[in-house]
Amino acid sequence: MINQISNSDLFCTYYKQWVSIYKEGAIRKVTLSKYKMTISWIEKIIPNVKLADMDRLTYQSLLNEYALYHERQTTMDFHHQLKGAILDAVDEGLIERDPTRKAIIKGKTPKSKKPKYLNQFELHTLLDNLNLTSEINWDWFILLVAKTGMRFSEALALTPGDFDFTKQQLSISKTWDYKENTGFLPTKNRSSIRKIQLDWQTVVQFSQLVKNLPPDRPIFLHNKERAYNSTVNNILYRTCKKAKIPTITVHGLRHTHASLLLFAGVSIASVARRLGHSSMTTTQKTYLHIIQELENQDIDLVMRSLSGLS
Repeated sequence: MINQISNSDLFCTYYKQWVSIYKEGAIRKVTLSKYKMTISWIEKIIPNVKLADMDRLTYQSLLNEYALYHERQTTMDFHHQLKGAILDAVDEGLIERDPTRKAIIKGKTPKSKKPKYLNQFELHTLLDNLNLTSEINWDWFILLVAKTGMRFSEALALTPGDFDFTKQQLSISKTWDYKENTGFLPTKNRSSIRKIQLDWQTVVQFSQLVKNLPPDRPIFLHNKERAYNSTVNNILYRTCKKAKIPTITVHGLRHTHASLLLFAGVSIASVARRLGHSSMTTTQKTYLHIIQELENQDIDLVMRSLSGLS
């Protein structure tokens, strides 16, 4: 289909077809929706720009206009989603030179960020305030995410069969489509398929909680029609308020889990595997501030060690 396009066609038409051919069916729905949002922004900002007119100046103007409404990281993501299609157009001879070369990424000043994670004392306080009943509830969900660092959709998809209580392991091999409510879905990427080691206390607790539940049904959706991210976030918000600690989201529990592991001296490679990151680079980027803090501690340790040599 792309071969039928000429450089006199609109860039937005080309990009829409590129997404249809190369992305639909190859990426998750949530990611595809981001590409479709990019299409809508192209149609809004440069609806009449042809492929032949896509030069560095035009491309930079597109980025600048987008950046007026978005923070820098979001603009960077927008740039990366466009770049793949544009490089293909250059290879096809539809665009003469790569207009994305040396692009400057701008963006709105970020809003003041809420805390992304809790420290060890705050996490202990949160867990002490959970209402852990004799049957599965959302407080148990919060506990398990805090202790494993799972993604929200991964935790929703857990079934009794995913627990190996003998080996103290939890298998992550699927997610739950809580947005469309269509059932089980594949994990975010191949690296997300993993086994997470559990502490003995969690093993004892969940072995009792799930023993009478259907082995292949999600334990947190037992007798529930749907689950919403906002439902669990609201419960977590109220519990944080009650405990008088910073309020975070369920995803913030994942950050909390990773942060505590890093501060405890667990290697970046091990943290990346436990979180199901596709590479250690993802872990390093996400937790750069913590890694830098730990490096400063290492420098102090090195200096103290060296000062003792005389």
